[in-house]
Amino acid sequence: MGKLSLRAVQKLTCKKRDAWWTVLLVDPVATRMLIVMAKFKFITPNRVTWSALFVGLGSAYFFLKGDTASLVIGAALYHLSFILDCIDGKLARLKGNGTVFGGWLDYVFDRIRVLFCALALMGGQYLSTHNELYLLAALAVVFLDMLRYVDALQIYKMRMSMRMKIEKVTLERKALEEEQARSDAADTEADQPKVVFIEDLLRENPGVEAEVLKQQAGEVVDLHAQFRNRFPWYTRFRQALLRSRIRPHLISGIEFQMFIFIVAPLIGRILWTTAISAAALGLFELVIMYKFWLSTRDFTRLMEKLATEPSKAGVIAENLHRGRHRRAGGLDEERRAALAQQFPVPEQDDDLGFQPYPQPYPHHAQDIETQQLRTLPYWVETEGSVR
Repeated sequence: MGKLSLRAVQKLTCKKRDAWWTVLLVDPVATRMLIVMAKFKFITPNRVTWSALFVGLGSAYFFLKGDTASLVIGAALYHLSFILDCIDGKLARLKGNGTVFGGWLDYVFDRIRVLFCALALMGGQYLSTHNELYLLAALAVVFLDMLRYVDALQIYKMRMSMRMKIEKVTLERKALEEEQARSDAADTEADQPKVVFIEDLLRENPGVEAEVLKQQAGEVVDLHAQFRNRFPWYTRFRQALLRSRIRPHLISGIEFQMFIFIVAPLIGRILWTTAISAAALGLFELVIMYKFWLSTRDFTRLMEKLATEPSKAGVIAENLHRGRHRRAGGLDEERRAALAQQFPVPEQDDDLGFQPYPQPYPHHAQDIETQQLRTLPYWVETEGSVR
């Protein structure tokens, strides 16, 4: 294998935007280590992931000792563990041998490393000082780390759901407009229109303003319009950071871990550093939730705009009111058809366990035999009781 170019490796393996700790303190070291490790075929991404876990457990061992020298060694090992954790993904992108299982393994091992290091760091300090606040700090670190990643996954899931619904409604609307506009029955094949989202354009062009991308791309779906309108300075702040590949989310799960497991042991202020890091992480999480809430409002307005029929949100179906069976006889067929179209019964694929009207259980042969046995006397002469 020829000598790899550092600039080419950085361009291929480094993310377009990442945490500032990773950009400034990890990538310069990780890419140089990657160039050396890529020469050996036996070094695979999964093996690097396992190495990161073992080094992290070694860090937890030194944290548990609690003395100053052990804390410094533990902090250094944790930073090395995080570097290896970044190298496994970079190696997979460089060689193209990443797997789905490897991504899952990386995520699970990260949580295991945080759990053991939090318990060891705070447990070691508790054994040395007998201060019960360290036990609460361990619980807070584990809880906030899990909350951060669970919340991130759930918000990502909701955003993907909103995107899919927008794409479906938009394509259906365009197909309906094309069908209405086409007066003849000529079969003309055209490319299916593609729904463009502003976040995809910003991700591909991190240094370009959103308004410029909207003008260039034409019709663009923007689910962050309210947030940018309320905080116009955010766009300039975001562009200034992205010039250095730093994402605007300054206190994420990565920075939270680094401050607790590296900065706190080095400066010897574990409780204070944990409290400040937890408060900063909670503040940024509230900002993310607020931004997501504004996105859901943009999504609701956009869906109402794209809908071909009036929204039935907040309307209770008439067939759910009392006396519907008595009133049903006075309705004509046209009214019944209109109600059925307005409030259709959900399809089976929408909710497999939904039953609009409970149906009686079917009678089986054993049920008929049971009913016949019930007609017999309670005490059977030969046995004395029913078994």
